[in-house]
Amino acid sequence: MDAPLIPVSLLTGFLGSGKTTLLNQLIQQLPRTAIIMNEFGEIGLDHQLLQKTDGPLALLQGGCICCTVVGSLSPTLKNLFMASSRGEIPQFERVIIETTGIADPAPILDTLINERWIAARFQLNSVVTTVDAVLGEQQLDSYFEAVKQVAVADRLLLTKTDLATPDAIAALQARLQTLNPGAPILTVQHGQIDAAQILNAGLYDPTSKTSNVSQWLNEMRYRPVAATSLMGKPRSDAPVHDNRIRSFSVTFDEPLEWMGIYAALQMLLNFRAKSLLRMKAIVNLKGKDVPTVLHAVQHVLYPPAELPAWPDDNRQSRFVFIVADMEAELVEQMLREFNDACASGLLPSPAG
Repeated sequence: MDAPLIPVSLLTGFLGSGKTTLLNQLIQQLPRTAIIMNEFGEIGLDHQLLQKTDGPLALLQGGCICCTVVGSLSPTLKNLFMASSRGEIPQFERVIIETTGIADPAPILDTLINERWIAARFQLNSVVTTVDAVLGEQQLDSYFEAVKQVAVADRLLLTKTDLATPDAIAALQARLQTLNPGAPILTVQHGQIDAAQILNAGLYDPTSKTSNVSQWLNEMRYRPVAATSLMGKPRSDAPVHDNRIRSFSVTFDEPLEWMGIYAALQMLLNFRAKSLLRMKAIVNLKGKDVPTVLHAVQHVLYPPAELPAWPDDNRQSRFVFIVADMEAELVEQMLREFNDACASGLLPSPAG
């Protein structure tokens, strides 16, 4: 399709962390935004708290978007797109999906990136997670959904900081940086923030039509896998909390074999899907003059996409992983060994 893809932002965060307050501020800045709200329960109320917007509003009720109503998300996006194309509803320039506070983001990301019809018309542009400065520590201790919401985010928004002590804020920020070192942490009071700071966090910036690999991966903020102990012993700066979650980067200087990398990632997804919270990569493949972009979330490895050109002189393949209960050394070893096996002819090369 020649038409530009419509950017989609996923707004998540635990119960009471300020998602709807933030959403009200965003739609004031971006009135031509389609809103999809998921309300847990038979009677939805949150949408009644939204200010008037020029864009359409759709509700997914009766359950959580990540489980009982996940099948409704794709038809809702299709209906919004078709109705706008026919002039039945106002045209919109972007979509914001607000999840329930207990949603697991992974199935939602699956729908946005993996369904062909959706991926041909919409583009995941950012995952934004709100975190309550007062209750965030307690929620992370009690609910693994809250941990996953933080781990997969492109931007972390710390809310209600006016109600928390400086020590509590500092401790929570340190914990968030451990869970997701690549995501900038921004302080938000009463939902007030420049929309451009959080809604253009993907590989492509729709306002400039350019790619920013370093900002998207933010790989310098992730610990290289080589820095870990091969025996898996805890480091002296290991966090007290959330020790199930690890984040790290893996780089390769030489061009890689696609079939080897694909086989390694599929093996991880087949046997350790629940552990793979998020993977982002830009890869230099043999026989390709342009970089290949890869995404994975839990059991889903999304179709590879090619950038039109390398954005700079760095030709390294760079992988960023956020995992739960998975050893960084295992991931690096599988990628390297499967790549070497393919290069040696032990794995078949892809046809064509």
